This record gives sequence, structure tokens and C-alpha cells, in this order.
Amino acid sequence: MTLTTIRTAAASSLAAAGLLITLAACSTPVASQPTTSAPVSPASSASSSGPCTGVKVIVDSGALKQAAADKSVCVPVDAPTPASKVLDQADVKTVGTTQYPNELVCRVNGVPAADFDIVHKGGTYKEECSGMPAAFAYWSLWVKPATGDWAYAQEGLATLQVKPGESLELLYAVDGEPAAPKA
Repeated sequence: MTLTTIRTAAASSLAAAGLLITLAACSTPVASQPTTSAPVSPASSASSSGPCTGVKVIVDSGALKQAAADKSVCVPVDAPTPASKVLDQADVKTVGTTQYPNELVCRVNGVPAADFDIVHKGGTYKEECSGMPAAFAYWSLWVKPATGDWAYAQEGLATLQVKPGESLELLYAVDGEPAAPKA
């Protein structure tokens, strides 16, 4: 095994581990964590016009360019709320994998479809959502405070708490592009 092969394997393993941690979306909160969250208004009150006083939710299919998944909507909240609840109110549907049904995000609003060819540097790939998504093609989770820059989420959808004024984005990256949400 060459040094390059070892580095590539190590980088892929680290990316996969980071994806697992970052996109963890357990269906129940950990008992030791506070479960207090603001009531979220019904989805019908989610808005895509005017300034957002709640949480701005963005779905960007990024490199896939699949407009069916793309969305930008404001979800009214008045206190820290689980990201999974905010996505539900924004009518954003996430699907995990067979192996990790609640821990990973494999599809968002049906994208990428099981029969969709994802073109990447190594050829084409179809996401089957059976195990860990490929390290070169996956949904990433981002958070932006009311004032500041986008940051890769350090928690998953079920445990991540988003606050009024923040933005939450699911962004699909292929071969590391796009590297981060748009400003």
C-alpha cells in the first residue's frame, strides 16, 4: 500500500465519520439533554417572503442541480427548537439509510432519486441509501447565526437546537463542491 493510498483511505474514513456525526438525526432526544423547545407554528405559517424572525430553512441541491429539492422558507420559532422539528414545519422531508435510518440524511425531498446518476470525478454513482453515503457525494448540514458566517453543524437534526434569527441549510456536495453555502 502506498502512502497516497493510505492518506486517501484515511481521508475517506474521516469524512465518513464526520458525516455520521454531523448528520446524526436520532428520532428521540438523549435523556440527559434538555428537551424544552419553543412551540412551532403550523407549516402553513412558514413564509418565504419578508425578513425572517424565526429560523430560515434552506435546501440547496448544490452540485446536483435538482430544483425539486431546493427550498427557502422562514419557520416561526421564538426559542431554541430541534432542527428536525423546524424542517418538519418547513415541509422538508428527509430520509435516512437502511443501516442508519435516523442517524444520516440520504435524501431530501426525494433527492437524489435512487435512479439518478450522480456524476463525480471517479465516474457515476447511484445513491441506494443502504449504508453510509459516499464520502464524495452527500447532504451536509450547516448553521448560520443571526450575525456571522456559515459553520458545519456539529450535531445532527434531532439534537441540534436552532434559535430565532439563525439559518439552517441542507447542502448537497459532490467532490467537495459546493464547499459551503452561499453567503
